[in-house]
Amino acid sequence: MQRVIGVVGLGIMGGSIARNLVKTGFVVVGTDPDAAARERAIAAGVEVVASVLEVAERATEIVTSLPTAAAAMSTARTIADVNAQQCIVAETSTLALDDKLAFAAVLMKAGHIPLDCPLSGTGAQARTGDLVVMASGDAEAIKRIDAVFLGFARKVYSLGTFGNGSRMKFVANHLVAIHNVASAEAMVLGMKAGLDPHQIVEVIGAGVGASKIFDLRAPMMADNVYTPATMKCAVWQKDMSVIGKFAAGVGAPVPVFEATRPIYDAGIADGHGDDDTAAVCAVLEKLAGVRR
Repeated sequence: MQRVIGVVGLGIMGGSIARNLVKTGFVVVGTDPDAAARERAIAAGVEVVASVLEVAERATEIVTSLPTAAAAMSTARTIADVNAQQCIVAETSTLALDDKLAFAAVLMKAGHIPLDCPLSGTGAQARTGDLVVMASGDAEAIKRIDAVFLGFARKVYSLGTFGNGSRMKFVANHLVAIHNVASAEAMVLGMKAGLDPHQIVEVIGAGVGASKIFDLRAPMMADNVYTPATMKCAVWQKDMSVIGKFAAGVGAPVPVFEATRPIYDAGIADGHGDDDTAAVCAVLEKLAGVRR
């Protein structure tokens, strides 16, 4: 029999996870409150059901990709209430560590195995399976679903104690926040100096000044097109808040990270909330008086 995997949350990341798992050969049962997300998943071969309850009744290996802590807790409580076999639940969302621990506590009390498994990669990378799973929690459970992770990601790291996945994710996203604004700043510097933005992408991308984020976002900046979003500015603002609180909690100064915050805030204020975070380039263009 084909292995059945549950996916709760079929948005930008969860939808790509589900589609890639189908392509890999798994039977995927998923749910999402958004009708458009459900329709896209159905078109990709996902068996879409009406509720988390139905997912938990069908699958003992579940991946969750959720926008808020409230959604994660609601999902955990629903799975905990299902009178079914023990489930491994891999939570991939970017949430505060306390929220992840609360999620885990609900599931563990009911006899399930929670894993903290944030992902490194954008929505565009998720579509092609170019993700890294930062898994933490029960090492044996991680091994058991390693093939599931490799159905939608290129690399899996087992990082030890539950919560270490989130800690590593915060470090990764700290750099993403900086690299994205640095890429935009460089693009605007070049455009202000009269360089062609597409040549900037090509030349800088071939040299030591490039980064993974530059490679992903600078082409959008050159095109001045920020939809469809691989990470919406409004959603990223939540992630920024989580990282800032985490850094303060461990007593680590992050002045460069903090310097990027006003740029993202200005992007949202300028109406880029639903646009990709690459839209910080438009903010800096406005400040520099660049007109295209």
